[in-house]
Amino acid sequence: MQKNSLTVPRTAHYYTLGTPGRHIENLYIACHGYGQAAERFITKFDVLDDGKTLVIAPEALSRFYWGGFTGEVVASWMTKGDRLDEIADFCNYLQMIYEKYTPQCADNVQVILFGFSQGVATIMRWAFAEKPLCHRLILWAGSIPDELDYTPYHAYLADKKIDFVYGTEDEFLTPQRLEQLRALAKIKGIKWNETSFTGKHRVERETLRKIAGI
Repeated sequence: MQKNSLTVPRTAHYYTLGTPGRHIENLYIACHGYGQAAERFITKFDVLDDGKTLVIAPEALSRFYWGGFTGEVVASWMTKGDRLDEIADFCNYLQMIYEKYTPQCADNVQVILFGFSQGVATIMRWAFAEKPLCHRLILWAGSIPDELDYTPYHAYLADKKIDFVYGTEDEFLTPQRLEQLRALAKIKGIKWNETSFTGKHRVERETLRKIAGI
């Protein structure tokens, strides 16, 4: 038996909050976490809807039923199966969204890459693969990819503000895990501003609003 692969066109789905146009000064590309749906994820960003901000929430390409064979339809960005192909696919997908919307915004638009949980690794992998012009990365309750050599990307990240945000009651980020993430960031040469809030593994609206400065 021989395994083969074929790259095919497919339909991706994403949601927007705000109206594209030259009035847009802040563009967020926000990647959800494992087992989430972009339609519900983007509702957390309603606190940023100030008339000058556009939020785009792409939905991951791999959909499945959360409850087995029935239930809520959710999505995942990658698995261990054919991982490099899945990474290449979502990098191409996110880059297409970026190239579609950035020209529609103000010339001085601030581009913010946002990742939640599994979306943190997703947004970082895309940033490193395509090096899109952006000004800020918000890494929320997730881990940066640990197997990558970050040295070639230090210059790309040097002028960008990087935020790491988490809930103090996050069931996945134990104190031990947090220390591991901090150590990993130090080893990889990633300097971030750390913000915590009282809460679990979720995007907390008020914290998001404060970080955004709205």
